[in-house]
Amino acid sequence: MNDFSTVIIGGGISGLTCAKYLNDKGMSFVILESSDALGGRVRTDMVEGFRLDRGFQTLLTNYTEARKILNYSNLDLNYFESGALIKANKGFTKLENPFKGKGSFLSTAFSPIGSWNDRLKIKKFAKYVSDMSDEELFGMDDTETIKFLKKYGWSKEIIHQFFRPLFGSIFLDNELHSSSNLFHFVFKQFVKGEMALPAEGIQAVPEQISALISKEKIRLNTLVKGIESNQVFLENGEVLTTDRIIIATDRNTASDFLGEDKNYDYQISTCTYFSAEYSPLKGQKMLTLNPDRKGVAHNLCVPTDIAPTYSTTGRTLISVSAHGLDKIDERNHISRIKRELYDWFGAQVNVWKHLRTYHMPEALVKFPAGTKKQVLKLSENLYRCGDYLAYPSLNAAMQTGREVAEIISEI
Repeated sequence: MNDFSTVIIGGGISGLTCAKYLNDKGMSFVILESSDALGGRVRTDMVEGFRLDRGFQTLLTNYTEARKILNYSNLDLNYFESGALIKANKGFTKLENPFKGKGSFLSTAFSPIGSWNDRLKIKKFAKYVSDMSDEELFGMDDTETIKFLKKYGWSKEIIHQFFRPLFGSIFLDNELHSSSNLFHFVFKQFVKGEMALPAEGIQAVPEQISALISKEKIRLNTLVKGIESNQVFLENGEVLTTDRIIIATDRNTASDFLGEDKNYDYQISTCTYFSAEYSPLKGQKMLTLNPDRKGVAHNLCVPTDIAPTYSTTGRTLISVSAHGLDKIDERNHISRIKRELYDWFGAQVNVWKHLRTYHMPEALVKFPAGTKKQVLKLSENLYRCGDYLAYPSLNAAMQTGREVAEIISEI
């Protein structure tokens, strides 16, 4: 007799989403999560009264899969202002969102970034991606994003000052070698939705999904040593027998279970948090982008300006991210950030207190042009899900989890 009809290995977003849909169908399953909490990379730590997301993460509200299963009202979302602050030689240039509506489009006419022709092309492209489904966007022939931007006819100025810093920070790819299909998809999210932070931190997302699943179907601190046929072998010596196994782990762990070579390329990201007496952005709820990608401050955000609940102390939380740094010496890295940001904000930076640095050498699997979605069903009793099988995003993690659940439900 089998212990469960389905064993899901991994309690990240894809595993939780899969479990949610199986639960809706009344199917028997258990989630095995090796760590002490659910969420995978989508986690939030409490440090000295601050909510620190493990790496700078936001929720794009137009994500199709997220809208299917998340209750945005209960997440108490706090929204970024439309647009971005661009670091200039002296001070910052405020670029209001050029993707949306007549009002914001006209206001960009007075922005020093890009030409009138650039803005006309943005409006045209926004209309184009808005009318396409996600499947159509990822089904097109693609090229590198940087090559697409140039071919589309945007100026060097707007590519350097806007597209490269914004999408370089989203893709964790300073050179924009990522697929132009991913650029189309993310551009559409900004056109049709908002960027937000849940009041309780990004971990509120997996916690909301897990609340839809009975606690007895979730086992934390449970490490899986291996799988064979219809059996799952745990580190504690226990063996679970099941009708089917779903591998919902990160790519490297999945490869260990499947006996695959692990020669994957990853995007690298480093996120450093500081506390301060007041916001260097003076309450502007915008992401600050640095067109100079040679430094260690590629983008800066003040989460407490967007969601005051990120601090329980009344102090300000500052997030500084850089991408592509292979290795860091934390003390030297913090010193470099402060030297660099001194030119941005002056002497106030000297008294910022370092809270924590998250260095993530495997933050995202690279998504070069020509990447195709991988199969989710490996055999009659073995399945896998995760964003690395489709495209790097929270939406893809949810999508692959849902699709695996649907395949199983139809059996």
